[in-house]
Amino acid sequence: MSPAAGDDAPLRVPPLCNSCQRNRVAWSKPRVDFCYDCLPGGPFTPPPCSRCGTTTDYFSQGLCERCHPRSPERIGPCKDCLAWGVFPQHNFLCWTCRWWRQHYPQGVCDYCGRQTTVGDQGACRLCLEQARMLQEPGRALDLDGANRYGQQLFFANMHFQRRKTRRLKPANGWKTPGGWGRPGPPPKKLALAEWVQPVLVDVPPDPEMVRQKALIENSELTRYCAAIVGEHAERFGWSKRQRNDVIRSLRLLQTLRDSPTAKIRASDVLQLPRYDGNIVSTIDVLEAAGLLIEDRPRPIEAYFTKKAAGLPPTMREQLEVWMTILLDGATIAPRQRARDPLTIRIRIRSVVPAVTAWAEAGHQSLAEITAAQVRAALPENGSQRVLAEQGLRSLFKTLKARKLIFANPTRGMKGTRQNSNVPMPLDTALVREKLNSPQPVIALAVALVAFHALTAKQVSELLLTDIADGRLTLDGRSIPLADPVRERLARWLDYRQTKWPNTQNPHLIINQRSAPRLMAANRTYPWQQGGIRPQKLREDRILAEVHATGGDARRISDLFGLGIESTNRYLDTLEHPDLARVRDDVPGTSTPT
Repeated sequence: MSPAAGDDAPLRVPPLCNSCQRNRVAWSKPRVDFCYDCLPGGPFTPPPCSRCGTTTDYFSQGLCERCHPRSPERIGPCKDCLAWGVFPQHNFLCWTCRWWRQHYPQGVCDYCGRQTTVGDQGACRLCLEQARMLQEPGRALDLDGANRYGQQLFFANMHFQRRKTRRLKPANGWKTPGGWGRPGPPPKKLALAEWVQPVLVDVPPDPEMVRQKALIENSELTRYCAAIVGEHAERFGWSKRQRNDVIRSLRLLQTLRDSPTAKIRASDVLQLPRYDGNIVSTIDVLEAAGLLIEDRPRPIEAYFTKKAAGLPPTMREQLEVWMTILLDGATIAPRQRARDPLTIRIRIRSVVPAVTAWAEAGHQSLAEITAAQVRAALPENGSQRVLAEQGLRSLFKTLKARKLIFANPTRGMKGTRQNSNVPMPLDTALVREKLNSPQPVIALAVALVAFHALTAKQVSELLLTDIADGRLTLDGRSIPLADPVRERLARWLDYRQTKWPNTQNPHLIINQRSAPRLMAANRTYPWQQGGIRPQKLREDRILAEVHATGGDARRISDLFGLGIESTNRYLDTLEHPDLARVRDDVPGTSTPT
């Protein structure tokens, strides 16, 4: 209650102070209309605050302005981030949390479990500030680890700028012509040594130690290749990420190579994935810089090593001589041309079962094999017998010419006649499904084969310049493209430009691996994704043309570039009862103009 004034005292109402005016506005039913200074008969000395003991800024109910729960000057924590130093006029929210409530929804924090405003990372502002405070230089935010043992509170409205983490600096600074910690200019000439110190004990390096050392590595190799990396990135349209991966791979190689002045072996580059490095682009840069030693085994050599692993040493050496001549050819008598790796793979696959059986029988050399043993090792019939006869005949003929065996056991042996299979058409529904594929590359590849009977090799090697004015130039022939092919070609070119706008690859069909280079895509692309075999699709197109033209051999040969035997193989289907009916609904049955 207010102090009672005397009955005889005149009633004096002084002008209200700011505190009284504020109370009248803040309280709908104020208990005190005047402060102690404004009371009639005053001023009076207010009592001290019952909570903090201060004798100034008295508010009401024995509490000062700082302690009274309804005082506009009361200071408290922020409702969301718990920062100290906010006032009631802003609903006990700091400036940053007011912005958060306008841009982020309410929810449960994934790290402290409070019901509050949650940001994009699933964390409240308190957990986010705690993670920023403990963030290590050069590392991402660790919200889980930073908030595992609690949070450090802070004062409100003190973070006028987001806390930034310092850049990660090398543990041991390096000095170059550019100064401390700077790469410096590239050397004009790179010193290379021809000799390499042999390794006494081959111990694989620790991956984590290699990564840490690569962070501070700044050798002449990386500075010398920097210009080449930039030239390749601009020429082939590399992304910033790919360029940085190549630079990091060069740093790893500088750490891994035998000596600071040695060239780099391609086999060492193949080990980069275990350190999160890049292979193909790094090899391109090293080859352009003249720093690469090509020692990678060819795929056919790796296949041979796998197949001949369990054979006796003498047999394995004899097979190596045969495989080397097939692969590289022979310039001394008897001379021989090099074979295609696919042909060599088929020969090795057909010969290894017989050679393995002889090795299990106790033979150590192919010089011990007789004609009877060769006949016993051949399959009974079918295409496997034909392939085995061809492979063994090639093997023993080569070994006899190199004087590695005394006699050729396959000499005079009659070969088995190979039965040719009959080309069969594909299911029309499957062809239509692939022609309307949502992937533009599959739809275009299927259309090129279904309408114009291109081979998988021809499709993968097509260049952008081979197609002009709606005509395809292929092996000296000018082929007018069908309208469905043009439509799918336009869709693929739009997708290609959108997906790889900076690519310089001249090939028509490219993928993620070939886009930043000049090489063609794999021959199996995109057929494995499409789930259809290009050879069967090509046979289906040729069969349709054979039945549409009534078996015009000259036209079939000129239109598809077939030889006489291949043309007769398709013409023989005219008398087949299952293929006598012309299929009007199969794409490509109409005669091209």
